[in-house]
Amino acid sequence: MLWKLTRILLPAALLPLAACDPQEMADKTVRRAAYDVVFPVVNRDMPAGLAAAATDCILNAASMPEVRMLARDVGVEAGTQTKENIRNLALTPSAQACFAAAGVPPLKA
Repeated sequence: MLWKLTRILLPAALLPLAACDPQEMADKTVRRAAYDVVFPVVNRDMPAGLAAAATDCILNAASMPEVRMLARDVGVEAGTQTKENIRNLALTPSAQACFAAAGVPPLKA
């Protein structure tokens, strides 16, 4: 009985793993690392709730190469260049529109 049950359930359990796209998983991991870099920088200027929304807006405005560049600083304090990159992304029209929709105060240029 157990063997029959295993023969049925094992393929069903492995099906979701087969549907995983390795590149998508890698991109999500890099995006989480970039979030961990951007959030503390943004959180210096606004409360955590707004900083989380602003961080999402900034990362949504970034291209994947830009997200990878931000993620390089994971585990260390963001340097001057990383802070400048975050600011530049935050000033893009798409990030500014996202800020407005999320109730995040706009950044001044």
